[in-house]
Amino acid sequence: MSEFKFACPVCGQHITADSKTSGGQIECPTCFQKIVVPQAPASKDTKLILAASQVGKPRPSSTDAGSQLEPLRTASPHGSLLATIAFLVILCAAGAALFVFRDRIFKAVRAPAPAGTDALPQPAVPIALNTNYPIPTNITWTLDLTNAAFPETVAAGSVHGSGFLCERAILRGGLFSLSQGKSWPWDLAIALNLFARQGEELSGKTLQVDPDRTRVPSVVLRWKDAGQQPVTETISSGYALKLVFGEVTNGHIPGRIYICLPDPAKSFVAGTFDAEIRKPTPPKTAPPKLPKPKG
Repeated sequence: MSEFKFACPVCGQHITADSKTSGGQIECPTCFQKIVVPQAPASKDTKLILAASQVGKPRPSSTDAGSQLEPLRTASPHGSLLATIAFLVILCAAGAALFVFRDRIFKAVRAPAPAGTDALPQPAVPIALNTNYPIPTNITWTLDLTNAAFPETVAAGSVHGSGFLCERAILRGGLFSLSQGKSWPWDLAIALNLFARQGEELSGKTLQVDPDRTRVPSVVLRWKDAGQQPVTETISSGYALKLVFGEVTNGHIPGRIYICLPDPAKSFVAGTFDAEIRKPTPPKTAPPKLPKPKG
């Protein structure tokens, strides 16, 4: 009696059997499938492990198993080259289209959101001023003059959203202006067209304007845009003003001002000033017409 080994055709478990059991049926100890014990090898020294067959199924041969495998297909070098060329052509076309339509694409990205959407408002472009002053926090914007108080400091406030400090005050006829800047056009300014022909007429006078009052002096706000070009906004009503002039001395008139405007930026100016009185600009008149020569 001699023993040999074979493999289960279902799970591959190696099983040892006696040569007398060849052709008989046993149960695999691992997968519990019924298998047919193969014929014992003729040589006792063989190192091959035989394969059994499952009960009811023929034993597969090596030639049958090999015939079920298809040969591997290698990629064609010609096909890979064509795919690479096509990819490069598409990539170049996309780059060319991006270059041609770059202005439209960037313009669409920079375009502001349409009105009525929930997009956040775009911040205002900062304006380069000769001198930047902070917006004072001790002055409250209000159109109610009942509790309006004059700060005992130089007139300051906010003009079109920028901090304002009066660096020059001028009274030219009925035009009273407070400005900030070294030269014309001013960085920031606020001007009132008062009902007067000469600045001296306003000596010791007080002017108060409530928001509901009609026939009031017009107010002009001045500032510069991002291109350093002068911009003006005229406000003819709806503002609150309290303006007190002192006595004229040596071509100057002191005073105090408190003004709050209903513009979108809620501009305001409050404090003291010492205005220089200048002669009003004479009105422009047409040159006299010369008589036509006779004959």
